[in-house]
Amino acid sequence: MNYFAENQLAATRRQLLTSAGTGLGAAALATLLNSPKTYAAGAGLKGTVAADSLGGLAGLPHISPKVKNVIYLFQNGAPTHVDIFDHKPLLTKLHGQPIPSGFVDGKRFSTMTGNASGKLMLAPVEPFRKHGQCGATVSDLMPYTAKIVDKLCFLKSMHTESVNHAPAITFLLTGSEIPGRPTLGAWLNYGLGNEADDLPAFVVMTSISKGTSCGQIFYDFYWGSGFLPSRYQGVKFRSGGDPVLYLSNPDGVTREMRRGWLDDLAKLNRAKLQQHGDPEIATRIAQYEMGFKMQASVPELTDLSGETKETLDMYGPSVLERGTFAHNCLLARRLVERGTRFVQLMHAGWDQHNSLTTELYNQCRDTDQPSAALVKDLEQRGLLEDTLVIWGGEFGRTPFLQGDINNRVRWGRDHHPYAFTVWMAGGGVKPGFTWGASDELGINVAENGVHVHDLQATILHLLGINHEQLTYRFQGRQFRLTDVHGHPVHEIMT
Repeated sequence: MNYFAENQLAATRRQLLTSAGTGLGAAALATLLNSPKTYAAGAGLKGTVAADSLGGLAGLPHISPKVKNVIYLFQNGAPTHVDIFDHKPLLTKLHGQPIPSGFVDGKRFSTMTGNASGKLMLAPVEPFRKHGQCGATVSDLMPYTAKIVDKLCFLKSMHTESVNHAPAITFLLTGSEIPGRPTLGAWLNYGLGNEADDLPAFVVMTSISKGTSCGQIFYDFYWGSGFLPSRYQGVKFRSGGDPVLYLSNPDGVTREMRRGWLDDLAKLNRAKLQQHGDPEIATRIAQYEMGFKMQASVPELTDLSGETKETLDMYGPSVLERGTFAHNCLLARRLVERGTRFVQLMHAGWDQHNSLTTELYNQCRDTDQPSAALVKDLEQRGLLEDTLVIWGGEFGRTPFLQGDINNRVRWGRDHHPYAFTVWMAGGGVKPGFTWGASDELGINVAENGVHVHDLQATILHLLGINHEQLTYRFQGRQFRLTDVHGHPVHEIMT
């Protein structure tokens, strides 16, 4: 046997199999490296944004988009809808009494609840009041959000399938309870590309209220690209040190030196890409280039010295403290202002199994003012009409009590997937509008239910995407964000 000849033959087979993707990889890289035009997006703003999106798929958007950016204010741990936005007077009347028969029959809850029959009903911890011209009811826990209800579109009939945090978050962000699928931001990056040349299309920031006992973990797959090439995954901005690891040059390394190294490395990687067509090689080239550009763009992005006192005050007292929800909200506005397509803020601490009368107040205090400020700030700068803001968690919380009715300081509510509330604001959705309703106890959807896949389809539709047509072939089938379900909720759209 001639081992040398056999090795050459095997290499030829591999080259034949991999070369099929070379054209696609090279085309994607060429698109990525197109030179953008520079323009000022907003008063005094320096940014480089392409005349058309960088990357993205041919033929997208499918329809005329109503918005081009998304800021998702994701509240990890599940906000209690019946204490914040979904007012149920009957809960107060039945406080301390067992659940009326029929409301939870056959329903699955977490192991902390088990069989919910006989559980005691729990009244809202704070009163609700009507606000705005639309008359939306909001708890006193959310005074700043209450002031902007005429700008918000409430979905009060959301429902999902999982009763535990990680699967429910994964389901809402990827369309599957099992990790491994692309997240919403990755799908948008893949389908629509980026507007900015010097910032990622998909940015993630996380925060948690100080002193919380919530044990929620921010898993990397919450912003992953799944089976899509890894260049589409979210870039996580850190709360300490450089916002992105290794953004700064080491001592003794100049920007010119790094530029020269990257140019030489790019030549080697392009040769390898031409040989094998591996999309991850294109990812490597693209990310090296993005990292170099971010060395200049990120320091400018995170420098808040140019923000007015009025703006900073609007976001609240913790806005200048890195890692807080308020700080991240302001950065989110600055990111979409500079062309970032999708910003995902994740704030943990909403898992009030025994802390409704303590930690719930902290969560609302830390998120209420910045969330409202973000909506107002975007509107004042003319950005809200092109930006969709979404606020909500992975599910709601039970209208019945978890804990001892006689020990108020330890009151809690368990996970509740059968009805919860999300609000949206911005271009394409009706302001001062409420869609759907839960029943009189906030346990089940009573009318116009909105499944998680419906919400995903609606978000994509507002961005000009037919959710059934944005697909990716993997392991022999075409995958999409909404799996095999979902319908856009046209009734909430302008």
